[in-house]
Amino acid sequence: MPGKIGNASKHVIYQRIRTDIITGKKKPGERLSIDQLKNEFGTSVTPVRDALQMLSQEDLVTIKPRSGYYITLVSLKELNDMLDLRQILELAAVERAAEKITDEQIDLLEKVHAGFTNDDDETYSRYTQENKNFHCQIANASGNQELARLISRLHDRLGRYMMIVRPGKYMIEMHGRLIERLKAHDVAGAKKTLQKELISGKTIVIDRIMQEEGGSWHLGTSRSK
Repeated sequence: MPGKIGNASKHVIYQRIRTDIITGKKKPGERLSIDQLKNEFGTSVTPVRDALQMLSQEDLVTIKPRSGYYITLVSLKELNDMLDLRQILELAAVERAAEKITDEQIDLLEKVHAGFTNDDDETYSRYTQENKNFHCQIANASGNQELARLISRLHDRLGRYMMIVRPGKYMIEMHGRLIERLKAHDVAGAKKTLQKELISGKTIVIDRIMQEEGGSWHLGTSRSK
């Protein structure tokens, strides 16, 4: 469906390309043609470029001078480092959040948590954003906005790999337990619950990548700039 020329169009284009990257429809290393995208969305060059610039800020698209736009390649080490960093940052955030979280912040978490409903691709694409919102709400409750900003950016970079996990009811249960621990201001319980989720997610992602290396989730040897 064509987008509209103007400010809203870049957001439509951004969201559709982002969904294709996260669901694996667009592959790492794939070149993105400005002309093809312009024709696909029935718009001008400017909103397409703006959308790709937005995606580059999330490290989902790499801009190569005099070459073009490409879906970002990530090495196995870079992915492993990002997943490790996620554990470090989010465990620090939940420790502080468990001490400080308010009733209003708990209500926001419960509303985000209620959004996940199914196991299809469309739901999981939306869920990557809702999962980011859930964890960023916890980071915000820590009171450290720089920490929250780093966690938000990391989730943008990891979104396409979280599609691999497909946690289903397991994730619903884990997030529900985490909310209960936060409600009780149980620091140790909140950290233990979150750590279980993060370790499980990392194991699934790395194992699947190792099994499918060279296939649709090819990582390359390094991320090109």
